[in-house]
Amino acid sequence: MLITNTRLRFGLFSKLLHWTLALLMLGLIWLGWYMVDLTYYDKWYNASLHYHKSLGILVLALAAVKLGWQVYTPAPGSLAHLQPWEKTAAKVMHYLLWGMLALIPITGYLISTSAGKPIQLFNWFAIPAIVDVDETLRELAIDIHFYLAYATLLLVSGHAGAALKHHFINRDETLRRMLWK
Repeated sequence: MLITNTRLRFGLFSKLLHWTLALLMLGLIWLGWYMVDLTYYDKWYNASLHYHKSLGILVLALAAVKLGWQVYTPAPGSLAHLQPWEKTAAKVMHYLLWGMLALIPITGYLISTSAGKPIQLFNWFAIPAIVDVDETLRELAIDIHFYLAYATLLLVSGHAGAALKHHFINRDETLRRMLWK
């Protein structure tokens, strides 16, 4: 299997980035959902918050790597038999998912740092706060972060549903191009 993309298929590195980001995003949404019900005195409260922040920053970094990789080795084009509306829908879906890969971690960063504290990235180093302490910004970032996470669940469901439709109903290469074969 090639590392880089070809005109027809995704390369190994693109597949690794795609599936890693997909699992991280879904895991972070689940972790966010789980940790909002924890009380401050719960033994998992601080640990879950720490991992949520660290993994969120990792998503942002991997999204930047993915973007750079896509510039270096562009994604394969759409399959020739797709209808124009399917090509447009796929482009819109991918742009929206790209937006979520950036906006959710950025709003998470603002939630944490608008309180004036840096983010400890896996206790390796601190990512400093670059905004002033601002409770209004923090509340806005919390709301946006929350709604974007649930919007991402809808987008991912649509994205996966479309891939499965192409695989099982259309029986085309859409999903197979992103699988390990």
